[in-house]
Amino acid sequence: MAQKPSIPKGTRDFGPQETIRRNYIFDTIRKVFHRYGYQPIETPAMENLSTLLGKYGDEGDKLLFRILNSGDFLSDVSPQESFPAAQELLPFISEKGLRYDLTVPFARFVVQNRNELVFPFKRYQIQPVWRADRPQKGRYREFFQCDADVIGSDSLLNEAELVMMVSDVFSALNIKVLVKINNRKILAGLAASIGYPENLIDITVAIDKLDKIGLDAVNQELISRGISEEAVRALQPVLMFKGSSNEKLDLLEGLIIGEDIGRKGIEEVKELFSLLRAMNPALEYELDLTLARGLNYYTGAIFEVKAIGVQMGSICGGGRYDDLTGVFGMPGVSGVGISFGADRIYDVMMEHELFPKAASESSFVMFVNFGAAETAYCLKSLLECRAAGLNAELYPDADKMKKQFRYADQKQIPWVVLAGETEMAQNVFTLRNMADGSQQSVPCQQLSSKLLEIKQKNQ
Repeated sequence: MAQKPSIPKGTRDFGPQETIRRNYIFDTIRKVFHRYGYQPIETPAMENLSTLLGKYGDEGDKLLFRILNSGDFLSDVSPQESFPAAQELLPFISEKGLRYDLTVPFARFVVQNRNELVFPFKRYQIQPVWRADRPQKGRYREFFQCDADVIGSDSLLNEAELVMMVSDVFSALNIKVLVKINNRKILAGLAASIGYPENLIDITVAIDKLDKIGLDAVNQELISRGISEEAVRALQPVLMFKGSSNEKLDLLEGLIIGEDIGRKGIEEVKELFSLLRAMNPALEYELDLTLARGLNYYTGAIFEVKAIGVQMGSICGGGRYDDLTGVFGMPGVSGVGISFGADRIYDVMMEHELFPKAASESSFVMFVNFGAAETAYCLKSLLECRAAGLNAELYPDADKMKKQFRYADQKQIPWVVLAGETEMAQNVFTLRNMADGSQQSVPCQQLSSKLLEIKQKNQ
């Protein structure tokens, strides 16, 4: 009995239509990256575990996909040795893992190639990442990230330009978004103001779950992480406050008096907002004091982007990291970046029917095949169409016209060219609109220019 084919949970196949639409998203994002001076790089799917571990927090480390060592990985281990815990056995079993994100591999890349790069270095990557997460709507175990980072500059102009890139990408994709902004220095100041400066990571990991589990559950988690009930109560004004961005800044200035790092965060937010007002007064953004982003490496501004009117998590996020390269032997180099979640963007665009019709077309025109003589008659015009930049194909077999039309319909090919004995005698083609069935006669030498004119008019 043949084995029933399947794929791992949390992964997906993409058919032609889905792939065309996904490439539309990637191409749109790529164009914006180029417009702002970012250059492409690629890194391997797998990294050494020593590169990945300890960069994402305890919860992130648990989501790393580890790759089993090849060969007999216990051959060098004495039979007398015991392994009381799986953690001690792990180095013998696995030394590599699939990348969890693109930022840590980027930091490793920068350190390894520092002598060949021009700083500030602006790079982008569009590649898949893997996380051993529980699959659910909008959350997959294999998914693409589209990252843009600039490293080697402390200027907040970089943060402002990244937010403008977010605006340009989602404007081009016709997705209405809200950019949520916070600063880890503010969170550090709050942690210090309630008496727990050393528990910043515990506090940010818990706060980052507010949208998912609610305020009561966040408070319980904070207590379970060793934060006193009194300190948790002191955080409530921040977690519950619903005012404007300016009102939130006023609240913060009253809460973190005397905390230098917190005041530095407030000043950075004010400067960033000033830059954004100058660059795009119509941009929708807000200061979100509950935005924490649980990853350990963020040290300054942090961002998340929500699609307005869609029940889904963030579709883009990022932030400032001051010393990510330090763990690889290159300290004191600051960077900031954002990551677009292509899979969630795809789901939003499908839900709201935002893909343009052109993003669903594999071919713009198909030539019907009536036989060998007719095929020879069509070939020159077929090549002219392709040379003009049109996606064009000739049906390979002289099948019944009904079957060929069904093929064009199923592939959503909008135009079909017919050439039988009558057309060949008159040196013309019959051009058929598959949407309404209307037909027109077009001279052979004018076919490619006519189709190009139609396509440009409908774009």
